[in-house]
Amino acid sequence: MKELFQHAAITDGITVRVSVNFLPEQSRPEAGKWFWVYHIRIENGSHERVQLMTRHWRITDGAGLVSHVDGDGVVGEQPVLMPGQSHDYVSGCPLDTPHGSMEGFYTFRGEDGSPLEVRIPYFPLAAPATAD
Repeated sequence: MKELFQHAAITDGITVRVSVNFLPEQSRPEAGKWFWVYHIRIENGSHERVQLMTRHWRITDGAGLVSHVDGDGVVGEQPVLMPGQSHDYVSGCPLDTPHGSMEGFYTFRGEDGSPLEVRIPYFPLAAPATAD
């Protein structure tokens, strides 16, 4: 099955694509817990080797509460991408509300050691309405 990436951003030749899905089997609305999984593909369309060093997420819940999450790499990796290469990973986000959003940036290191901030596109987190 071909992945449908719903959101994308390009910074200096590096494209970040995001596909997000609500996971009802991991959610417990009766307990105020909702969970999404997101698939990210990072494509190096630049002409130089880059390494993903850190990530910064801005997660906003449906009540407007903002959380910032910073860390090294993605899912325990700091991938090196040669020109034309891509890197995929999957992670998840729990919220205490049925709606919210995520956005942020990665910091890459270029061949000359200089940092490059690459935008992660804004994407909504929305649980489907449940009919009783």
